Amino acid sequence: MSLPFKPRALAPISLLLLATLSACGDDSGGDTDTDTDATTSDTTTTSSSTSGAATSATGSATTDTGGESDTTADTTTDTTTSTSTDTDTDTDTDTDTGEINQVFQLTILHNNDGESQLIHAGKGLEDFGGVARFVARMDALRAEAAPQDTPERAYGVVVLSSGDNSLAGPEFAVGLQKGVPFYDSMALDAVGYDAICLGNHDFDFGPDTLADFITGVSGGAPFISANLDVSAEPALAALAQDGRIARSTVISSGANKIGVIGATTPMLPFISSPRDVVVDVDVAEAVQAEVDALEAEGIDKIILIAHLQSLEEDLALAPLLVGVDVMIAGGGDEILADGADLLIPGDEEEIFGAYPLLAENGVPIVTTKGNYRYIGRLVVDFDDHGEVLAIHDDSGMLRIAGGDHEDAVVADPAVQAAIVDPLIDALAALASNVIAESEIALDGKKAAVRTKETNQGDLIADAMLWQATALAEQYKAPKPAIALQNGGGIRNDTIIDAGALSELDTFDMVPFPNFVVIVEAVPAAQLKEILENAVSKVEAVDGRFAQIAGFNFTYDPAAKPRLLDAMGNVTQAGERVQSVVLADNTVLVSGGVVDPQAPAVNVATINFLANGGDQYPFGGAKFTALGVTYQQALFNYITDALAGLVTQKQYPEGGEGRITAL
Repeated sequence: MSLPFKPRALAPISLLLLATLSACGDDSGGDTDTDTDATTSDTTTTSSSTSGAATSATGSATTDTGGESDTTADTTTDTTTSTSTDTDTDTDTDTDTGEINQVFQLTILHNNDGESQLIHAGKGLEDFGGVARFVARMDALRAEAAPQDTPERAYGVVVLSSGDNSLAGPEFAVGLQKGVPFYDSMALDAVGYDAICLGNHDFDFGPDTLADFITGVSGGAPFISANLDVSAEPALAALAQDGRIARSTVISSGANKIGVIGATTPMLPFISSPRDVVVDVDVAEAVQAEVDALEAEGIDKIILIAHLQSLEEDLALAPLLVGVDVMIAGGGDEILADGADLLIPGDEEEIFGAYPLLAENGVPIVTTKGNYRYIGRLVVDFDDHGEVLAIHDDSGMLRIAGGDHEDAVVADPAVQAAIVDPLIDALAALASNVIAESEIALDGKKAAVRTKETNQGDLIADAMLWQATALAEQYKAPKPAIALQNGGGIRNDTIIDAGALSELDTFDMVPFPNFVVIVEAVPAAQLKEILENAVSKVEAVDGRFAQIAGFNFTYDPAAKPRLLDAMGNVTQAGERVQSVVLADNTVLVSGGVVDPQAPAVNVATINFLANGGDQYPFGGAKFTALGVTYQQALFNYITDALAGLVTQKQYPEGGEGRITAL
């Protein structure tokens, strides 16, 4: 028997669990490229009729995948350890009949949170990431994982995404301008996924744009989520009828069938724009129902690909499920690795744990850091009954590198020409359009804009207040007194150096399709609730933290936060906000108490927050949309109001004291 990688002993699942509990982890060594003669087998995809589509507009799809090749990898034979026997063999013996059962070795190649980072991993990391390199590495790994079957061992490989397959920003904006298929859709096709989970950012432009996105993925991979009902959205419902959107999918590899179930964060209505898509907040119940349905069809190898926003959510979910063999998480951007793994510079200090993590019930859970920086490879042995026998030590997170790095790959030339090069040209045009000079570096780091006032946050909030004031009369709306911008809507995650500011910088800072709105006559008591929400999860670096204009406020991070249940009901009123004072010195809150004589205020914000995004309690208040996105407002403010000059006096480092944590 030949194996598709350098031979190593396998770790029994029981020993992996013990190792994880003792904080030792497993020795992941999957960073070495092994030359093999294996080639990728042909993959065909068919869609079955959706089960229950009339009521939920979701169902299951069926996919045939590679895993049977006419060529054999040129490597030495590996011996494995099975939990069902105490001998080092590649087989599982049925103790009742004495017959030798074939082991099924499944290689799961996965990533998550590609988020439109198609060119490379970012400024200073140009030698890493990029979808053209990603595709080249994925093709090589897929080929390595598909040697010829033997009587003792069958091989299979699946390629899975755990959501957030695009993200608003300049790259996606260029794709929208191009039209269907978007560049991100073309990227998913090039990777060749077998199943794709729906993440929250996939809904950022609304259901109709998501439908266009899915339509552009011509390969036919199903987009799956067990806890979403898309039947009230016609464009998505039509895709569900065609099997392109489903609760789960079944992937066939020879005689073996693998069930793959999707799940999406219950926070979807609060952090994206799903419109009339219904979200089942009981993820465990929705997933278990789909597990039971697959098992009733005889499927005994089941993978959950979930976009729940953090590994902690997946670790909590795992013990609630029965029948799930492997879980692949998305949304948290965690790094699972050990000291021997090759990581992208800067990632070494962010290791969350070993690859894989094991949940309380022993289910292996894996994820990758996003932006096409890594491919996860989990190699699992199953017995004839679908039980996990072992996880190969060659499992691990493999970085995507180019240049002269030891693990460099040559970018796929077709992907480079069709996707990456056109994007580079389009972004160069945006970058060459210098709109201003800044006397000071602007702090847009994620950890900053979601926890404290920053000068970039002040700039964006000021732009919103200025633009709303300028357009109020035209749209027959009252002029706003204050502005609120959630930190989660500021996306550049960098410090922009002093010097030239380009049009591209404005897209990087505020990329979403959010429109500036004016919310009329918000009572002071309600404004305090809104601010309580803004600071309720500051310790979690949550995107609801507010950057502000037109007022100052103070809060006590040690006081009780505002808490909500899964249905959005308030279970604990917040006590953190201590004072709120308008720019004209009108006091709205003092000593944590709302002044009974305080006036209502008109608020400039974005439609996402006015509609309850990030759980902002505007409570259905009337608002007027002004026909300008917040990116356009920022562009206009910098070029018109500031006349192309961002001064240190107006936007000092650390902000000017608008927000104070006591």
